[in-house]
Amino acid sequence: MHPAYSVILFTTASGAGYGLLVWLALGGMLGLVPAERWLGIVGFGLAFGLVTAGLLSSTAHLGRPERAWRAFSQWRTSWLSREGVMAVATYVPAGLLALGWVLLERAGGIFVALALLTAACAVATLYTTGMIYASLRTIRQWHQPLTAPLYILLGLASGGVLLNLVLNIFGPAGTWAAWLAIAWIAAAGALKWAYWRAIDGAPRPAPET
Repeated sequence: MHPAYSVILFTTASGAGYGLLVWLALGGMLGLVPAERWLGIVGFGLAFGLVTAGLLSSTAHLGRPERAWRAFSQWRTSWLSREGVMAVATYVPAGLLALGWVLLERAGGIFVALALLTAACAVATLYTTGMIYASLRTIRQWHQPLTAPLYILLGLASGGVLLNLVLNIFGPAGTWAAWLAIAWIAAAGALKWAYWRAIDGAPRPAPET
């Protein structure tokens, strides 16, 4: 397989951005991440930047990028359309949560509901993105049940790494952030191993004669 560079950028950047959104939202809600203005600016800015860059790069491999907006109308049948809808929907609670974090330096009260909604929408977006690849019957390595869960775990693992980086920029993060990243990297690695085993063990189509 030789995927386009735009697909590689989209997959890694958006996955890391959504993973970081999940951990910022849950960490702020649980009081593990301080709702400080500059931490919020850098953390949410990095997450939104990665998500937006990834989504914009995904249009580069479309035949007619200027018509990308039409994909939203096919959400009943297309995982690509569902991914676009969820990606846009995630901006709403995440944006409101970021505003409360940066302007009010608050992550409690009503912002708990926004944090939960942000995390749920981000994970759902990761799932729909993974299902875009999993639904491609022509690519045997992608068309299998572990593709979407693996994409979620990789996004959460890379987001955990970014969270640990951001927290260390603004002071000692404590060991919990590092262990969070390590745990999700290990989980993603284990599922990746199972994914490779599943690919190796799957029946291959007989070669044409």
